[in-house]
Amino acid sequence: MKKKLVKYPFLTRDVEIYERENGHKIVLAHKEGDMVNVSSWVKTGSINENDKNNGISHFLEHLMFKGTHKHKAGEFDKILEAKGAIVNAATWKDYTFYYVTLPKGDGDENFNTAIELHADMMTDPVIPDYEMGAPFDVNDKTVTDKRERHVVIEEIRMRKDQPWTKVYNATNYAMYTSHPYKRDVIGTPEIISQVSQQEIMDYYRTFYSPKNVTTIVVGDFDSKEVLDKIVSEFNWGERPEPPERNILPDKPVSEQVFVENEADINSSFMMFGFLGAEARDLKNVILLEMLAIILGEGSSSRLYQNLIEKQDEQIFNVIDAENYTFRDGCNFFIQANFNSEYKEKAIELVKNEIEKVKENITERELNKAKKKVKSRFACEVETVSDIGESIGYYMTVCDDLALAEDYIPTCESITTEDLQNAAKKYLDLNHAVISVLCPKK
Repeated sequence: MKKKLVKYPFLTRDVEIYERENGHKIVLAHKEGDMVNVSSWVKTGSINENDKNNGISHFLEHLMFKGTHKHKAGEFDKILEAKGAIVNAATWKDYTFYYVTLPKGDGDENFNTAIELHADMMTDPVIPDYEMGAPFDVNDKTVTDKRERHVVIEEIRMRKDQPWTKVYNATNYAMYTSHPYKRDVIGTPEIISQVSQQEIMDYYRTFYSPKNVTTIVVGDFDSKEVLDKIVSEFNWGERPEPPERNILPDKPVSEQVFVENEADINSSFMMFGFLGAEARDLKNVILLEMLAIILGEGSSSRLYQNLIEKQDEQIFNVIDAENYTFRDGCNFFIQANFNSEYKEKAIELVKNEIEKVKENITERELNKAKKKVKSRFACEVETVSDIGESIGYYMTVCDDLALAEDYIPTCESITTEDLQNAAKKYLDLNHAVISVLCPKK
């Protein structure tokens, strides 16, 4: 088994990374206290989906809790929650992860139980038909089944009624030509209503390969004992190698794209979308995070001050900026809710603010942004859960935990000129997608 040590900021000991012969990675991070976090991150999400199975990663995440050969559905949650555990999972574009956070218990009893149950769920899910629910015609309103297939479909329907989701999905879809990132992670009712148990299990066996999985344990424990326990409990058996990724990052749109849709709403929603740096490009990712802070985070940001506070007319109700980081390139968004009468003016005002940030960024704005990103980074080691998520991100999305060690020095090295150059490079309006959602006429 290969071993590597990484100096993770703010932790008192080096993080230990082990790689087994089958490719399964185990990461041990020490944080003093009574709480422990056990998680497994799988390198699959909507990035491995297509138009026929979109949403299968998220559906599988739900079904992973539906029992194993050792434990029937619901037992996993019942046992751990009785010990004070928080049990959950999440699916995103690059990954799916499952976690348990709980007190260690006397003699590490709870801790050991959590590892056993977590490993059992990850390596031996049953996913029975009676827990999934039978395939059905999504247009048949007489079907009232309450099993997991219908739970997920109802979640999709509720989410897609939200204006922010509508405008985000329209922007996201238009930003990509062929990359799987263009699809909504949660999928569609039409696909989820028809996907079979065999398709789910085939997807599980293909992508839940040990080579695709990183198991992370954070807490105060004896490393050798925990390592031996994980190796013993995670019995993967014979699994095929996961397919090689042959997806290339998309380039930004060749010319500005404008998308307009209508909905039963009273005010309008807007989103500007830009493709940015890949997750491993640490400096440019930090630059985009800082630009999001300067432009649109909080009431002191440029967008809030210039487009809400200082406007004679109330055009904008809400406006902010965010940077989402993905393996194959960031998504930088400016999003707003505004008065529908001022659609053209609202768009021009946002464009003007984007152009202005390319020409001038003050030292004060730079220092404020540095302080915020460093504070945010420090907060990622406040709890065992935060540490587990941060390590999972670097191991799964970036393939390199050592990037965390470089985060603070890279942040400190950034200048106002760096920020302006990044704005010119990534926030080019010629390569922007602008999506607007307006009230129905």
